[in-house]
Amino acid sequence: MAEISTIRNFCIIAHIDHGKSTLADRLIQKGHLVADRDFQDQILDNMDIERERGITIKSQAVTIPYIAKDGREYELNLVDTPGHVDFSYEVSRAINSCEGALLLVDATQGVQAQTLSNMYLALEHNLEIVPVINKIDMQAADIPGVKAQIEKDLGLDAGGALLVSARNGTGVDELFEAIVERIPSPAGDIAQSLRALIFDCHYDPYRGVVVHLRLFDGSIKKGMKIQFMSSASVYEVETTGIFRLALAETDMLSAGDVGYIIAGIKTVSDVRVGDTVTAADNPCAEALPGFREVKPVVFSSIYPVDSNDYDELRTGMEKLKLNDASLIYEKDSSAALGFGFRCGFLGLLHLEVIQERLEREFDQSVIFTAPSVRYRVRLHGGEEIFVDNPMEYPGEGRIESAEEPYIRASVITPVTYLGNIMTICLEKRGVQTAMNYLDEKRVEMVYDMPLAEVLFDFYDRLKSISRGYASFDYDITGYKPTELVKLDILLNGKPVDALSQLVFRGNAYERARIVCERLRDEIPRQQFKIPIQGAIGSQIIARETVNALRKDVLAKCYGGDITRKRKLLEKQKEGKKRMKMVGDVELPQSAFLAVLKSKEE
Repeated sequence: MAEISTIRNFCIIAHIDHGKSTLADRLIQKGHLVADRDFQDQILDNMDIERERGITIKSQAVTIPYIAKDGREYELNLVDTPGHVDFSYEVSRAINSCEGALLLVDATQGVQAQTLSNMYLALEHNLEIVPVINKIDMQAADIPGVKAQIEKDLGLDAGGALLVSARNGTGVDELFEAIVERIPSPAGDIAQSLRALIFDCHYDPYRGVVVHLRLFDGSIKKGMKIQFMSSASVYEVETTGIFRLALAETDMLSAGDVGYIIAGIKTVSDVRVGDTVTAADNPCAEALPGFREVKPVVFSSIYPVDSNDYDELRTGMEKLKLNDASLIYEKDSSAALGFGFRCGFLGLLHLEVIQERLEREFDQSVIFTAPSVRYRVRLHGGEEIFVDNPMEYPGEGRIESAEEPYIRASVITPVTYLGNIMTICLEKRGVQTAMNYLDEKRVEMVYDMPLAEVLFDFYDRLKSISRGYASFDYDITGYKPTELVKLDILLNGKPVDALSQLVFRGNAYERARIVCERLRDEIPRQQFKIPIQGAIGSQIIARETVNALRKDVLAKCYGGDITRKRKLLEKQKEGKKRMKMVGDVELPQSAFLAVLKSKEE
């Protein structure tokens, strides 16, 4: 095993699309971990969905061997992290297992909102930060301008910033040397009893749970008995190894290493990300500080399309939870859709990704209900309750007041798009609290706005009106009073519980109208008229009608008295009336999905 002084653990952090995965590709190529013919772009993004969307969702670790100019051989453990605000929890876990961070800034876009928040995360954990300016080969690159931003906005020494082009490999050799020289080696003692932090896991159908670890003290080898501190369960280690793109077995792992263990763990619930692993016969005195508890902000229910698939969905959710610690769920049921799960997510992109992973990795067909945030409701007796599910919303008469979560949203944009962005923020009930000019071209605006308004189409609209240049980051500040109503959707006079939503009273009419219109386009026509209504309590505020299919009963009746025709039409009318009394309307799955889509998708 490598000496602890030759190990470097570092991560790459940056705003979304600043080139983290491309830089990781170049480092891996330089380390000759993969033959040129097997190489593919975004090599660490091993999920199809990451490649298709061109984003990183899961942080991935890889060990790169490097021989420095002084002739010593180093072991560099790289963790590539996501840049999207919904996956900042992944970033915080990656940062916990490193001593240093490469802070990547795009030479054409400069310092963005996520760059700042990721840097503060790294500073909280006392990481050594190495600023790196990427994309210097682009025509629009403004290196002096970006250096000035690094000094002014980030407070880092721009003299030490490295210039690289991850796309064509310029400056990568200097970057390797900087990693070795500027990032400290891990502090740890191999003689102490074992202390290791679980920073990720994945499930292998043949070998059980593969646990990803960062060792702080002690060592771990085959045959050793280990204990998880949160569940106190004991296992025997079967295999240890490091990440060389594929899993590469080693004899042992020691303090400072980043690697994996397989210990025949079949019970998925025993393993928790953020837990401490120690030796069963000589446990350490105290657990490592884990990760902060994840706080979901968006809630939605998942149901299988076929209710017989509930058990498979449960197994799929357990395995996903292992690989995505920020997913939180509990059992739920609905009159319209049967049994399912109520889940908490970190944002709408997180929700979409979970839905796609369930469909691709576990072959599940699922329906999601409309996303909602968690409201605080005070009842007349003085009791306070939290409500994120419209089905649990108490009756209007019992409620004294309601509050909704607010966020502090920070938008960094070129001055050109200022007016348009202000317009959207005002539409979304935002109140401007600050406006800072970062330089002649860029301005940072800070808004207090309700989280529920950001959920639906805020991010997409922000990107489209700023041509992708505006960046957005937010943190939750607390609760503020709101006027909340429960919007029910009635189909043929019967409420459909899975389509109910909690909305701000001022938006209720607009929201009801949109949902009714979308359902009208999705519900197949029947032999009778179907009214689709949006209601608040007993008051109907929106209505659309799906017209009936009409059989031509007069086709065989030609000539003769008008009363014969009238008799046939009356008979048809009676039949339709009877059918409407007993007829049930089947809602297709596409109708649930149509309600969730933003304005004109």
